[in-house]
Amino acid sequence: MSMINYLTRIHFGAGLLEEALLAECARLAITRALIVTDKGLVATGLPDKVSALLAQIGSSVVFDDTPQNPTEAATSAGRQFYGSEKCNAVIAVGGGSAIDLAKAIALTSTHDGPLANYAVINGGIDKIADRLPPLIAIPTTAGTGSEVGRGAIIVLNDHRKLGFISPHLIPDAAICDPQLTTTLPPHLTAATGMDALTHCIETYIATAFNPPADGIAIDGLKRASANIRQATRNGLELEARTQMMAAAMNGALAFQKGLGAVHAMSHALGGLPGRSLHHGMLNAVLLPHVLHFNEPVVGHRYGEVKQAMGIPANADLPKAIADLTSELGLPTTLGQMGVTQLDLDKAAPLAEQDHTNGTNPRKASAEDYASLLSQAF
Repeated sequence: MSMINYLTRIHFGAGLLEEALLAECARLAITRALIVTDKGLVATGLPDKVSALLAQIGSSVVFDDTPQNPTEAATSAGRQFYGSEKCNAVIAVGGGSAIDLAKAIALTSTHDGPLANYAVINGGIDKIADRLPPLIAIPTTAGTGSEVGRGAIIVLNDHRKLGFISPHLIPDAAICDPQLTTTLPPHLTAATGMDALTHCIETYIATAFNPPADGIAIDGLKRASANIRQATRNGLELEARTQMMAAAMNGALAFQKGLGAVHAMSHALGGLPGRSLHHGMLNAVLLPHVLHFNEPVVGHRYGEVKQAMGIPANADLPKAIADLTSELGLPTTLGQMGVTQLDLDKAAPLAEQDHTNGTNPRKASAEDYASLLSQAF
């Protein structure tokens, strides 16, 4: 087991769940926790295990209505349950959706007014105060890294998928036990893994000056590239699972530097009504096209990316990403994911407005996004 202190306290290692959870609950004076998870995980018994552990020091209740893309409606329901059950902490058990939803529930339990007030594009960063309840994140996937990140992505009632960012949204502790990811199905292992890989690449080529973030991103990219195939093929391979969890952690530790056009489009598409599009799969499809678009202004950084991925210096980076996505059995076009032309028309202007557009290396307009989405279709 390792204890890592960077943006938060990170317990990292196989088999540490019980020891780490009890220690953090004692440190944070947690006596009644709202466990935020989803019905799929409830079926595995993991939330029940967490509840049984918490019974040693207090009590807990389970909120299992996390949708694939967390929503304002789910946030409201979770906040009401948190209050009615007189909880004093939130514990997220699941992937990025459960963790982001837990952050939103914690935020709205202590902050008044519409959730949209606290979105980045509405000046929300400075409106989020240091009064959230204790929050512990227990990831069961290796993808978003939300367990160590300062942001949450929530689909509002008007179908905009917006970012909420604040250092106060960083969980008080993350418990990263790779054993909890060994039962993740291959297609979700691949999709979440490509999410982590995309975070590392987009962060590395983002515009802000942040050498520590660059170093963390490259390290994460090395780990993801070397292990995503094995983790997908053999989910019980604990070393591959460990390295993928580290890659996801690195991606989120680094992306405080900023992301880019891949996420701008993923957020826009992910919030469309009547759709339930997996964020990691969207990233995998869109990344090659954004790399082509950004190459004129940031192509000089692609050499380090290729070196970290273990591909030849003369290789075509976008093609290498697309080939990896295909090899992992993931969709390679938006059309294969069920996206329609009407979806593209709606998403392009939303992508331009997304907060991640500001740190894309090349300025992108709604027209640019319309072209990129058409290429990916």
